[in-house]
Amino acid sequence: MIDAKQLLEQVLGSTAAGNARSAGRELVDRLDATQGSKAFAGGAVAGGLLGLLLGGKRRHGGGILGYGGAAALGALALQAYQNYQRQQGGDAPRLDDMSAAAPHARPAANDSPFELALVRAMVGAAKADGHIDAKEQRRLFAEVERLGLDADAKAYIFDLLTHDVDLYDLAAAATTPEQGAELYLAARLAIDADEPAERAYLDALATRLRLPPELRATLDATLKP
Repeated sequence: MIDAKQLLEQVLGSTAAGNARSAGRELVDRLDATQGSKAFAGGAVAGGLLGLLLGGKRRHGGGILGYGGAAALGALALQAYQNYQRQQGGDAPRLDDMSAAAPHARPAANDSPFELALVRAMVGAAKADGHIDAKEQRRLFAEVERLGLDADAKAYIFDLLTHDVDLYDLAAAATTPEQGAELYLAARLAIDADEPAERAYLDALATRLRLPPELRATLDATLKP
């Protein structure tokens, strides 16, 4: 059986794997202190499977996600959604408990771990520009072998690398607006918005998730340095 939480941390290249709760708690305190995420959201994805998939291409958000991993991803998505709610005149509770607040703490629509949907979103986005051809797949397979994943996790990643990600199925995994926000943010990490094919992937995912334009803009702004 796949350890979905550990796999997500390995994809993100988190230094907080195994201690995500304390990292998340400290992250929330720092976000509260700065009244936002912009002080931490710059940088490049430096490690993990996502770094391998991107082939060294720069993406925003690596600084904060390398620090807090899945906890940071959940915190940023939830904070962006709450900011959107406030902008719409709604009332949003304070983010004060990482383990309870993270959107991925709830299972996906099919009762599988939602962390697996986040992994699918990132891998699919990283492949969207077509740079992962057969030769690149073989290189990635070799790199994944060296990551020390268990057999089930390796098979899951190999399948994602070999086949296209179904965006309808991916979007259907989200059971709440907060999960939809986190799914979009995960994909946003792995794309270059200036690349037409990658932007088209993100546009299609946002459409499938039925994200309001204002929420999408808030999520995009979260990862700007």
